[in-house]
Amino acid sequence: MTQYLDTIVVGGGAMGSAAAYELARRGIEVALFERFTPGHRQGASHGASRNFNLSYPDPVYLRMLAEALPAWRELEAETGTRLLEQVGIVNHGHLPEFDRVARSLPGFGFEAEVLDAVEAGRRWPGIRFDGRVLHTPQAGRLDADAAVAAFQNAARAQGADVHHLARVTSIRILGDELARIEVQRTDARGEPLGEPEAYESRRLVVTLGAWTTRLLGRPLVLPHLTVTQEQPAHFAERDGGASIWPGFNHAPRPDDASYGYWRSPVYGMQTPGEGIKAGWHGSGPITDPDARTFTSEPRQLAALRRYVREWLPGADPDAFTEISCTYTTTRDGNFVIDRVGPVAVGAGFSGHGFKFTPVVGRYLADLTEGVRAPAQFSLRAERRTPEPSRS
Repeated sequence: MTQYLDTIVVGGGAMGSAAAYELARRGIEVALFERFTPGHRQGASHGASRNFNLSYPDPVYLRMLAEALPAWRELEAETGTRLLEQVGIVNHGHLPEFDRVARSLPGFGFEAEVLDAVEAGRRWPGIRFDGRVLHTPQAGRLDADAAVAAFQNAARAQGADVHHLARVTSIRILGDELARIEVQRTDARGEPLGEPEAYESRRLVVTLGAWTTRLLGRPLVLPHLTVTQEQPAHFAERDGGASIWPGFNHAPRPDDASYGYWRSPVYGMQTPGEGIKAGWHGSGPITDPDARTFTSEPRQLAALRRYVREWLPGADPDAFTEISCTYTTTRDGNFVIDRVGPVAVGAGFSGHGFKFTPVVGRYLADLTEGVRAPAQFSLRAERRTPEPSRS
């Protein structure tokens, strides 16, 4: 028997959970189907820390940030959960748009402070700074695990049905106002329980991260989405966690051979109780999300430890815990937030999307009501050029 619901969300990571919450609070009947258990480590929404970075030159993203900050506080108040710590972020190194960002931020309600390396080092001795430093004190750190749980709890409180261990195995578009999915209930090991269930809905919101193309690539023509296994690590704090660190982003200088071992720009933050998280940005190997090793590529890990040794004197490069997650990225670095017929899709958020989660949830809910997201997130044809192969 086929069951009918007004709106279904497929994928219960950060974006899907935020969309389900936003739909439910608008009074829309909505069910969320998530393949894995709560708090799982298979995708890109887990862990206790994400940078809430404000240093964008693009006014579209800055407007989203100006909306996201109060939205995070609203979710905190609604759920009684602390999610955002405004410990600030420092950006340094080769940043061509440094001055443009510093000039733009005040126009969106954010402070921007430019420091020299000596002053920045005095304030934050755990970091060795590289040239001028852009400090954004209203930036900070988000607790990703707590945020996903908060969105789901708030969605339930507003009347949404949230289903875990419910794997969507197929998506079909039946018309402009009708989509059909099949759901296989499983145990915690992923083994099937019973027969597949069929659901139809007026609107379908798909937020599947690394699995987007695999499940949605036939019904829709999507931009090329590259899935990589990223390999940051938590490094022990030399002072045992007594200091409060800002988040940090550090870009290499392309004409300087001393940065030759770098894989990409570096990002990092303090994760309370776990250490200083540091990682190369978007440089991991291409992966199948169902066949990941969860093990760091040895040369990348060695290079990351060298970075910590040279640039993070407050962290111990020899005492670390590896982390594994996926990135799903578009060729142009912009998100995919668009709708075709009954299907709204959100994808390509990895690497810089988490901070925007409540706004993306609103955009996805808007799509179900016919309101488009910003044009740079669309499914327009020029974004569908295949990405060159990468080893």
